[in-house]
Amino acid sequence: MVVRRAALTVWAAALVTFCFLNGVPFDRATQTWWIMSGVLLARIGKPWRSAVRVVADWLPLVGVLYLYDYSRGAADALGIPVHVVDPVYWDRALLFGNDATPWLQQRFSDPSAVHWWDTAASLIYVTHFLLVWIIAAVLYLRDRREWFLWGRALVVLSYAALVTFVIFPSAPPWYAGGQGVIAPVARIATRGLDPIGLHAAAQLVNQGTASANDVAAIPSLHTAFAVLVAAWFWPRVPARYRWWLRPILFAYPVLMLATLVYTGEHYIVDGLIGALYVAAVLIGLRAWDTWRSRRAPTAELAAAAHRPPAPLGSPVSGAAPIALGSCASAHATPTAQTSADSLSRVRPQEQT
Repeated sequence: MVVRRAALTVWAAALVTFCFLNGVPFDRATQTWWIMSGVLLARIGKPWRSAVRVVADWLPLVGVLYLYDYSRGAADALGIPVHVVDPVYWDRALLFGNDATPWLQQRFSDPSAVHWWDTAASLIYVTHFLLVWIIAAVLYLRDRREWFLWGRALVVLSYAALVTFVIFPSAPPWYAGGQGVIAPVARIATRGLDPIGLHAAAQLVNQGTASANDVAAIPSLHTAFAVLVAAWFWPRVPARYRWWLRPILFAYPVLMLATLVYTGEHYIVDGLIGALYVAAVLIGLRAWDTWRSRRAPTAELAAAAHRPPAPLGSPVSGAAPIALGSCASAHATPTAQTSADSLSRVRPQEQT
């Protein structure tokens, strides 16, 4: 216990130092290294199989998400026409003909100054790259089954979005602004990080977005992940904390979508579709689990029906041994038993 606490203290100090010198890690490789090293250190003092299980649990999840990253970056190379105008029309239908991003930036964004709401928006934006993995690490240490369910929801949601990126590539507001479809839009998601000393973090995010798929706006995974966090923990919040935690859970996806629209990354309709994807994934996974649980007893009965009969005289699996005398008594027919009782009553009368 003492060794584990000391190791985790050193790990935490190293992570803080790394973040101070290099910024918060946003790339998947660095995040994976820090998460897995922390989880492995938390297993100090437990059997070595526990460490093997950590690697066996996390590597498939990380591998699937790496494949997603690669596939998302290559999805825009398939030559499918990009939908630039359609999202604009859909958003205007929601806003009575107005364009949300130009309207917000014209009133609240100042190219010559960074305001507090710019910093707040940038901080909310970067939680997308951190929060779901922090939750995954905490769940793994607390409840491995909850971690599995959380990771499964993340993977299914990511790949459902990936399929949409491939078959329906759509452009974000900053792209449409550059094409003249809407008023010019600045891409300002990370500009609020510089005044608070997170310049390195801003550079990492900008490098990642520069290599990502620029036409993967529908659905908005930023909004979808935020909705997933809220939907996942909403029923799990203890009753005594609901009065303040549930408002935070409700506000998080709302603020995330407002941030994305203001910074030019997404339309409102992108976020609403992302929320619908979360609902579909969670309902679908629950239906799958229900179907599997109902099918399991049927499968066991079917397997038992096809199992060859046991040899005569061999004990039945799972049955307690039965004494020979009790077996004979148990297999006696009611007629034989009645006859025996009758003889026992008649013989004394014959003797008299």
